[in-house]
Amino acid sequence: MEITRALVVLGWSHFYQLLALFCLAIVLYKLTVLLMLKRALIRNFESFPGPPGHWLFGNILEFKQDGNDLDKLVKFGQKYPYCFPLWFGPFVCFLNIHHPEYVKTILASTEPKDDLAYSFIQNWIGNGLLVSQGQKWFRHRRLLTPGFHYDVLKPYVKLMAHSTKTMLDKWESYAKTNKPLEVFEYVSLMTLDTILNCAFMHLFIKLLKNTYIKAVYELSNLINLRFRIFPYHNDLIFYLSPHGFRYRKACMVAHSHTEEVIKKRREALKKEKELERIQAKRNLDFLDILLFAKDENQQGLLDEDIRAEVDTFMFEGHDTTASGISFLLYNLACHPKHQKLCRKEIMQVLHGKDTMDWEDLNKIPYTTMCIKESLRMHPPVPGISRKTTKPITFFDGRTLPAESRIGTSVFGIHRNASIWENPNVFDPLRFLPENISKRPPHAFVPFSAGPRNCIGQNFAMNEMKVVIAMTLLKYELLEEPTLKPKIIPRLVLRSLNGIHIKIKNANQN
Repeated sequence: MEITRALVVLGWSHFYQLLALFCLAIVLYKLTVLLMLKRALIRNFESFPGPPGHWLFGNILEFKQDGNDLDKLVKFGQKYPYCFPLWFGPFVCFLNIHHPEYVKTILASTEPKDDLAYSFIQNWIGNGLLVSQGQKWFRHRRLLTPGFHYDVLKPYVKLMAHSTKTMLDKWESYAKTNKPLEVFEYVSLMTLDTILNCAFMHLFIKLLKNTYIKAVYELSNLINLRFRIFPYHNDLIFYLSPHGFRYRKACMVAHSHTEEVIKKRREALKKEKELERIQAKRNLDFLDILLFAKDENQQGLLDEDIRAEVDTFMFEGHDTTASGISFLLYNLACHPKHQKLCRKEIMQVLHGKDTMDWEDLNKIPYTTMCIKESLRMHPPVPGISRKTTKPITFFDGRTLPAESRIGTSVFGIHRNASIWENPNVFDPLRFLPENISKRPPHAFVPFSAGPRNCIGQNFAMNEMKVVIAMTLLKYELLEEPTLKPKIIPRLVLRSLNGIHIKIKNANQN
């Protein structure tokens, strides 16, 4: 018995030794693979000098999320012309580009193929236009383009004006008390109300709208956090973490809103079979076109595709536009001379009206230049990431192999001093036709460029024109110098401390 017991103990001892050796071999194999990956990355980017990084954390420690990160990228751009590599941990490297000629090459020949930044948001917004690839993206783009046709966009102006008026009425107390107004929260609610009315013809109660906006903020922050903490690049580690739990919870909140939108519309359309019959009763919206879209084989979109596109437009249709409008209000508050010229132009065009009509949108060229200059200084999407599908050669002869990660710094391009004279100065005259013709076409890319440019850019520009026109008719915007925004890069450009201005009635002396 004693001998048998000893043999059993010895057998288990050998088993544990073999198991330990097996685990050690796996760890050594993984380390070898990672070291080979690191060596390959260093070799791939060796012709692109950049800021030195920590052996483990890379360049992450240099970006402190304190409101100065984007300025630091611009300074790096001054030191390293065209582009420079940035390391996010020991095994992920992006070539950060900030020159129009590099951007032209990238946006014309790449797509978001299995890229980290896009894979992180895929659980949230699905495989919609923002992240889909190849034939699927091409098919969806073709099916959705009618949703942004002139005839569809035209009726939206009145809906945009209605949402804007509701927001401006809420500001009355700030005009009377001279207290600072944090505009981003109000503008976010207004743009969400607008997208729900224009694209989905459906109103949520205020509580639900606030819940959705909070979920979007949470998701945006968690995606940024996951990108910065390199162990979170692993799906399993992130899934098991507290941040992974918060991410899934926020996704559920966002999805519940979009599913409710789709469900109610399906119920409303049960008896309707053709878009023409719907259009005879009311204006078409984006969701109508999604539900009735069919390709040349008479195949429509799958339910999961519809939800992905709804999630994409719920996010992009309100959050990016909210950022653009909020910074536009701030920039005009800081530059009263330009604000005054915009107000004068708007009053001349509207002839005593207190709202904008479709026909007025193209009659305010100076205001449009101010909008574009604000988008240059504060692009709503500060960066775009891609992964090359084939080797790429840039105009200066340097090359990158396939499967290389590239980050297009929209903020860096728009502040590139070799392209823009005095780039930190707010100067709308940069967008006079004669000045535009002197610049490379890809020097200004707030809506991206190339085949994957923003399908909703006309919608966004129309909304910005309506909001700024109605705002300047009612209020004078004033700078609040004690509360300057601390800008941080997220999926959408934000400020750590909000975006504050003061207002007073425009007819007040």
